[in-house]
Amino acid sequence: ALAGCVHVPLDTGKARAPDFARAEHAAIVDLGVDAWPAERWWQDYRDPQLARLVDSALAGNPSLAVLDARVRSAGALLKAEQAAGGVQASLETGMNRQRYSSNGFFPAPIGGSWYTDTTVQGRISYDIDWWGKHRAQVAAAIGETKAVAAQASQAQQALAASVAQSYFRLQMLWARADNLAARAAVERALLADRDARVRHGLATADAQRGVELELGKLAEQAALLEMQAAREREALRALVAAGPDAFVLERRLPHGAQAALPRRLGIELLARRPDLQAARWRVEASLGRVAAGEAAFYPDLNLSGAIGLNAVSLGKLLRGASRTMLAGALLDLPLFDSGRLDAGLGIARAGRDALLAEYNEAVLDAVRDVALEAASLQGIEHELQAHEAAAQASTQLAVNAEARLKRGLADRSALLQAQLEVLRQRDTALQLRDAQLQTQVAL
Repeated sequence: ALAGCVHVPLDTGKARAPDFARAEHAAIVDLGVDAWPAERWWQDYRDPQLARLVDSALAGNPSLAVLDARVRSAGALLKAEQAAGGVQASLETGMNRQRYSSNGFFPAPIGGSWYTDTTVQGRISYDIDWWGKHRAQVAAAIGETKAVAAQASQAQQALAASVAQSYFRLQMLWARADNLAARAAVERALLADRDARVRHGLATADAQRGVELELGKLAEQAALLEMQAAREREALRALVAAGPDAFVLERRLPHGAQAALPRRLGIELLARRPDLQAARWRVEASLGRVAAGEAAFYPDLNLSGAIGLNAVSLGKLLRGASRTMLAGALLDLPLFDSGRLDAGLGIARAGRDALLAEYNEAVLDAVRDVALEAASLQGIEHELQAHEAAAQASTQLAVNAEARLKRGLADRSALLQAQLEVLRQRDTALQLRDAQLQTQVAL
């Protein structure tokens, strides 16, 4: 009867849990073997220099320091929420020196005299969580704490990926620049051959000008690669927070790493993604807030007790007659609050529905991202296989041209042209290899 004025409104939310039957990639997308990369996945590339750069970035990045502080703050808030529902005990002491009025409530000899009022009292209180309101608030705090921790983990993975992609891109730019220098050397040799032929009347000046034009294009490409490498080096240095003098890198061609994702996408794979973990824990936190909002409609019972000593004379404080005791209970029952509880619960439920919808969207986006990157990686691998055949053919042509030159069946120009084609094929292979590494890291 007392609760008749306040009732919990019906939950009309439309959001539902994710439909994992829709969270499936197409059968044509092969995700590799049934294993997931380790937490330190960059070590699969077997490059100590890369591992050192990633470790340096993770140790000194200011954004990660901010997230680490947020994780600690969330943990402290969780401890405060957990402590709010336990047994509370305190010891209170006090001393007052007071003159009582001669015309007041107390007659003489108290009235008109000074007395020292001394109190020593121990208090204990406990909030009986009948309806789970405090448990729901703790659950919400746990969800928020885990969401922040997952967000920090996601930031670490994103930073490691940025470092790896920047490092691979820089190494590939250097490798392409070296290959371009080799092509320029062959073009200069070809120019010298053409020049000799022109002097002997065996070739026209147009053939010589054509080689000079190609050398000009190569110089332009070399300048572009040098600029891109300088920009990438500075971007990588900023990621690892290194000084200009201490940032020294060795040039080395990166090794590949096998893509290792399960052939079938299930909840066990999704559970490993920090961004989905964060979204899921935010949903858990919102469920706790909804439960706490519903429990606020029910009576709240608090028990309290105290025992102590009180006397108006310090000499009598420790006597048995000075003891005081208190026991009480407080029942808080909401009857009419002008819709405050309804509004609070409505806000909590709307927030829950929004977070649940965002989680559903994040699940589908995760499947899409994985499928797109996996499909791209498959396509690049097919391109590399096709290119391998072309590269082998160009290498064989160069070998044959050299053999014919030794037997006097071909001129030096044919050999140089064949060597140029080999170097062109190598540049294409380096670009495909760069795309493969970038996609592997993204995957």
